[in-house]
Amino acid sequence: MPTYDYLCDSCGHKFEKFQSITARPLRKCPECGKKQLKRLIGAGAGIIFKGSGFYETDYRSESYKEAKKKEEKTATEAKDKKDTKAKTASDAKPKKDTTKTKSPDKT
Repeated sequence: MPTYDYLCDSCGHKFEKFQSITARPLRKCPECGKKQLKRLIGAGAGIIFKGSGFYETDYRSESYKEAKKKEEKTATEAKDKKDTKAKTASDAKPKKDTTKTKSPDKT
């Protein structure tokens, strides 16, 4: 609901009134009681931001979004290649023989 400014032509009293858009304009001045009120044309209220916040990254251009996707894809591919090389290198190492050999019995 908007806030409207009123001015009494009779006594010069100026005030604001919080009203519905569909409400009829006031006519009677609350100070002098005469029906000389006029609703003034106001500049309107500024935008009120409510919530957790707004960030410049919320409204990025399409070209920025596409470049970001390509960058992420390249980074993912590079990581996958690195992981593959690490696995191949670890598979190439010879494995140690973990079986125990028995020593001859001393009798």
